Amino acid sequence: MRMKLGCRLVLMLLTTVLTSTGAVPVPTPLRTLPGARGCHMSQFKSLSPQELKAFKTAKDALEESLLLKNWSCSSHLFPKARDLRRLQVWERPVALEAELALTLKVLGTMANSTLGDTLDEPLRTLRYIHSKLQACVPAQATTGPRAQGLLRQWLHRIHKAEKMESHDCLEASVTFNLVRLLTLDLKCVASGDLCV
Repeated sequence: MRMKLGCRLVLMLLTTVLTSTGAVPVPTPLRTLPGARGCHMSQFKSLSPQELKAFKTAKDALEESLLLKNWSCSSHLFPKARDLRRLQVWERPVALEAELALTLKVLGTMANSTLGDTLDEPLRTLRYIHSKLQACVPAQATTGPRAQGLLRQWLHRIHKAEKMESHDCLEASVTFNLVRLLTLDLKCVASGDLCV
């Protein structure tokens, strides 16, 4: 009995020493990143089955409406090679926030069409996620010297597309990116530095 207690004590002491010295990585929650106050994204590691069903219904309806349009894009707004894991942990919410803001803007204009009822629930969910995500974006992260390298390229691509691409192209880009946004990008941001 004493031996088991002694072993536990040594293991606990060893764990404390290793984690406090940095020898073992300890996940940093997003809320402890500089400038990110009240950031609680872990609830979005997975969406409820009802939410996923509403998004699938909306995506199917959006794709069907795109078939009726003659759209083409001069660039790939969300290229397949884009992967939030390539960014630093603090940059990921910034990139996702910009992506989500564009998605809300584009889908919001589509909600005024015949797709209104289909988009209501997904838009509510996206607005809620966006409001929580904004608490994770450090102040001045999208401007100034902090936005560098890959993050700056991604933000520039989004802002440029808003000005240069047709509305039909933006609709198509957002529609085809919707599942990735919800299943990969959002999950990565919600997982913090455990997303590797």
